[in-house]
Amino acid sequence: MPVFVWEGRTAQGMVLKGELEAVSQEAVFAHLRSRRIRPIPARVQEKGKGLKKEITIPGFGAKIKPYDVMIFTRQFATMIDAGLPIVQCLDILSQQTENKVFRNTIRTIKEDVEGGLTLADALKKHPKAFDDLYVNMVAAGEVGGVLNTILNRIALFIEKANKLKKKVKGAMIYPCTIIVVAVAVVAVLLIYVIPVFAELYGGMGKALPAPTQITINISNWFRAYFPYLLGVIAAIVVAIRMYYKTEQGKFRIDSVLLRLPIVGDLLRKVAVARFSQNMSILLSSGVPILDGLAITARTAGNKVVEKAVMDARVSISQGKTVSEPLAESKIFPPMVCHMVNIGENTGALDAMLKKVGEFYEEEVDNAVANLTALMEPVIMVVLGVILGGLVISMYLPIFQMGSLIS
Repeated sequence: MPVFVWEGRTAQGMVLKGELEAVSQEAVFAHLRSRRIRPIPARVQEKGKGLKKEITIPGFGAKIKPYDVMIFTRQFATMIDAGLPIVQCLDILSQQTENKVFRNTIRTIKEDVEGGLTLADALKKHPKAFDDLYVNMVAAGEVGGVLNTILNRIALFIEKANKLKKKVKGAMIYPCTIIVVAVAVVAVLLIYVIPVFAELYGGMGKALPAPTQITINISNWFRAYFPYLLGVIAAIVVAIRMYYKTEQGKFRIDSVLLRLPIVGDLLRKVAVARFSQNMSILLSSGVPILDGLAITARTAGNKVVEKAVMDARVSISQGKTVSEPLAESKIFPPMVCHMVNIGENTGALDAMLKKVGEFYEEEVDNAVANLTALMEPVIMVVLGVILGGLVISMYLPIFQMGSLIS
């Protein structure tokens, strides 16, 4: 008879593993149930067959994207609205999810829920797919019996947050692309083109114009030190990234970014919009304000904003208001602090934060449009000056020779 490898859970939730000689898989299920062990169907298989574990290489393969989580959440809410049990919903979703990594994650969640865990506790084991905000909202929905409503809110929130991120990234794609191409063109000119002109002019036996000589000197220096320059740039990038991973480094770099002339204003508006959206949806879902502030701080994405929110949490835990530490941080605009204060006094903080979030979403749209409109002419002027200066400086001797001949 074949030997089956099995996994199951006891009534206390303990996971047991073993091997059993049986006629079929159904016989294994029956034997385990007779021992009061609940079998995990996906983990009961004939030994040496049915290898379901997928081999993955770190850094390669599919990743769980926000879009995948949003679709999962929407479909999950629809199934629960239709009256399907949570385990059955998860089973259906795991079968129709195309992302292999996410499919395995959903299967694991299903098995944990079958084993007696709450949905929130099962989701908490997968922080790369479901963050603190998601898990705490699901927990509030389970306690309040409104899981379907909460899931619809989460899906809407993920959609809005994803749109906000895409707008900011989209605004930077064009200027970054132009800058990279321009740097590549300048490097090619300095390494390959200008040396040809320098060799040509070297046989003339005359002094070159000052701009031409300066350009040739820059080209000679660049060719001599180009490998070292790449090494220095790479070292600086790595050092900044390593420093940013430390608490102190992240706080200092984030504070510098917020003080930048144009980009800093955009980052501040994004932070305010994210804070307002997160807090509004948490409070309206029934999450206590202290827990909501702690979750919002961890999902802020900026250490300066995180510190301001945590100071607000300490303030309210001491019986004070949320708006005072927000105003003292100088990160949140006065209008936001006033609206938060009004929301606290009227008991409608979630509704007020929702309005703030909607307002600052529009502000981010306007800031992105203004940033794009401003950067395009600036970049074109700078590139025109650099490339035009290089070309003109190298043709000056030819122009002079032409004037002498005429």
